[in-house]
Amino acid sequence: MAKVKLNPIVEQLRGQVGELVFRRTFGKVVVGRKADTEGREPSPGQLEVRDRFREAALYGRVALANPATKKLYADAADKKGKPVFSMVMADFLNAPSIDEIDVSEYTGAQGSPISIRTEDDFMIDRVTVNISDVNGAQLENGDAALDPNGRWVYAATSTVPAGTDVRITVTATDRPGSAVVRDTDKSL
Repeated sequence: MAKVKLNPIVEQLRGQVGELVFRRTFGKVVVGRKADTEGREPSPGQLEVRDRFREAALYGRVALANPATKKLYADAADKKGKPVFSMVMADFLNAPSIDEIDVSEYTGAQGSPISIRTEDDFMIDRVTVNISDVNGAQLENGDAALDPNGRWVYAATSTVPAGTDVRITVTATDRPGSAVVRDTDKSL
């Protein structure tokens, strides 16, 4: 791809002109050749990606139609130096992650904490915790709360007897509804 020095002729040029495609990347205009897709059928993977992008664009239009949501995305886009619609699309396309489930202080006693570290390109909307025995019988569940340090903390609402093996399942959901689930086991 060629780089173009900005001058009055090409300063505002974007899109396709003939076989050339002009686009702005990091404040510079970049020129490339149009992709030659003639005679090629898209693969199932490409069709899936196209559908996902259509869904992201629809989510973007709906999200930006709401003034409060638009302000949230606009503020975040300004901080990152990105276009607002790009920020919304990325939020839809990128699922959150659960980086750590800290059960070191969880003893099975009511009020004992489970600390969760999550990450998302925009924001995590909700974190839920489910505690079950190893046979799958649910013992308790509920929402974690965001603490001032940016970690999610779940405080146990019931007491689980000592000697019980438990599975702790954490679900993190971002604003568009993408979710990730991760679990860990602990012997009490």
